Amino acid sequence: MNRKVRWITETAVLLALLVVLQYATRPLSQIVTGSCVNAVLAVTVLLAGTGSGVTVALISPVMAYLLGIAPQLVTVPAIMVGNTVFVLLLGGIAGKDSSLGARAAAWLLAAVAKFAVLYFLVVKIICGIASAPLLTSGTLKAPMLEKLPVMFAWPQLITALIGGGIGLLIVPVLRKALHR
Repeated sequence: MNRKVRWITETAVLLALLVVLQYATRPLSQIVTGSCVNAVLAVTVLLAGTGSGVTVALISPVMAYLLGIAPQLVTVPAIMVGNTVFVLLLGGIAGKDSSLGARAAAWLLAAVAKFAVLYFLVVKIICGIASAPLLTSGTLKAPMLEKLPVMFAWPQLITALIGGGIGLLIVPVLRKALHR
């Protein structure tokens, strides 16, 4: 199969899987949905490569917003950045031929970095420094200003750890099944 066709196909299938999982787990909890999202992000970058991982990382928050899963449009760029940091660190350190130690370090570093980026961008910037103008303009409503700091604090670390761990466990099985 042509490499470009394969890249497009794998990226599209993994993006579709992520969107379906977001939608299907929406009624459950942030922990379940977030863990599924991070698992698919991890599988995407470790199986299909950095380009696919970044593509899915950038498109999935937009899809989540369109499906009513992302809490506010103003958080979408922050989620895009957090997802991208996650896939770049995970893929960059835990590449195809890395040791168990490197994969574990990549998993932990990627999860902590995603958490830190989202906490800084959403809790400190959007809900902190930028909250007054966002409230005044009507871009952000007061009830959401109270919910966002909770949503973008420790649950982000938990879901990145769970999802990244699941992704690291699934990828070797998928590679074997796909003869890679």
